[in-house]
Amino acid sequence: QVQPVESGGGSVQAGGSLRLSCVASGAFFKIAAMGWYRQGPGKERELVASIGNSNSTNYADSVKGRFAISRDNAKNTVYLQMNSLKPEDTAVYYCNPRPDSAYRQYFNWGHGTQVTVSS
Repeated sequence: QVQPVESGGGSVQAGGSLRLSCVASGAFFKIAAMGWYRQGPGKERELVASIGNSNSTNYADSVKGRFAISRDNAKNTVYLQMNSLKPEDTAVYYCNPRPDSAYRQYFNWGHGTQVTVSS
């Protein structure tokens, strides 16, 4: 099983920026469509951004225009650049393959990285 390791979270004021990173070893990372998910207090985990292995991207409406997902297959890393942060972006952020990926079965969930946005 692949164990992603997320990092880069922190506490920022509204309007600030953070860049999250996720490293995952193994060949599956290079061919899987990857996603960033988040789980806010008392909420279900949701997919906020995804990137295919051809670098096509998709975003949830709530983050469109503010977040940008990218990947560096040479470093086995996927990034999430988060700008214009809002208090409602407060959550633990995780990376994992996109829900429709055939490779999701080979990945565990990591510990995530906490993002806290204050008003």
